[in-house]
This record gives sequence, C-alpha cells and structure tokens, in this order.
Amino acid sequence: MNQPAIRTQRRVAGFSVIEMLIALAITSTLLTATLAAFDASWRSYRYTTEAASSHVVSRIVATRLLGMIRTGAEFGPFPDDVYDSSQNPLTSNSIEFIAEADRIADNGRVTRIERRSAGEPNGPYELWYVLLDTSTEPATIIEQRPLIRNVAEAMFILEYEPGPRLVRATVDLTINPNDDQAVQVRIGDETPTIRLVASAVPRQLE
Repeated sequence: MNQPAIRTQRRVAGFSVIEMLIALAITSTLLTATLAAFDASWRSYRYTTEAASSHVVSRIVATRLLGMIRTGAEFGPFPDDVYDSSQNPLTSNSIEFIAEADRIADNGRVTRIERRSAGEPNGPYELWYVLLDTSTEPATIIEQRPLIRNVAEAMFILEYEPGPRLVRATVDLTINPNDDQAVQVRIGDETPTIRLVASAVPRQLE
C-alpha cells in the first residue's frame, strides 16, 4: 500500500516589521550625523575661502590707500587748531586729498575715501571711493564706487603741522571676513575679524 508523500514546508528567512523599523532608525541616525558633519565642513570651507578673499582684497585696498596718501598734495579734513593736542592728531571716518596730477592740472578734483553706512546705524559699514569736482557749487560727484563691504570700523588718524600740513596719516580698518549672514562660524563667543593698521608719510616730506 502506497503511503502519501509527506511535504515539508521550508520557512523562508526574512525581516520582521520590528527588525525593519530598527534598521530604518539606525540608518536615519547615521544619515543625520553624516549630513550634519557635511554641513559643518561646508560652512567651514565657505568661511575659510571668504576670509582668505577678504584678506586679499583688504590688503590690496590698504596698500592702494597708502600709495594715494604718499603721492597726495593737499589733505583734509584738518583741525581748527593744529596746536591743540585734543584736535591734532585728528581722527576721522574719511580722508580727502588732491592728487599731484590734479593739483598740476588745477581742475578742482578732490578724492575722498569715506566710511558709509550700509543700512544700519551701528554697522556694518562700507568703504567708498568718491571723486569730486569742487569747481562747481555744490561739488558734483564724478565717480564713486565701494571699495570694501562689511566694514566693522574705518578710521583715519591725521597728524598735522602748522600750515596745516599733513605729516602722517594712519589707516585703521576692521573688516568682518564673512559677508554672508547665512554662514555663522564662531570661535569662542566672537566672530574673527581682520584688522589692518598702517601709516604713510606724504612723499613731499620723505
């Protein structure tokens, strides 16, 4: 008598719902940590590149300013009393001068480097180049353009002798290296800034 064959059912191995949920939770945690690390690296990279760019631009502008001061002929603003130590040296947010070529041509052109508000009364500011024609009343602007943006402070310390005659000009610039407010990279409690301080003597006194 033939006996029916006994069929054995093999259980197929697989993941249960609970195991799948645990795996998804682990995967999402790892992805979140990876994205956070990538985001921090990207922010650091952007800050480093912008800081390096700001350093280069700021130094170029400062070097150019010193060169313009050395070759300038007449300067301003100047104190009411050069003998008054509370007025001389004079600290200003701008400097005016007549280039030697403009003095020879006697065309009434005056160059001004000035700190301007970028919208907020307490900064950040912008450093502007302005070329004026003072032969008209009032003076007209021939050319103007920004030199540096996101300036924390810009000061010009002007030392005069009787005349008044400029004997030394000191440029003091403080620049925030990152002008993208979406990127916030801080060391301690303060955002690093660029500080450039340099002095120049007009060539006629050298």
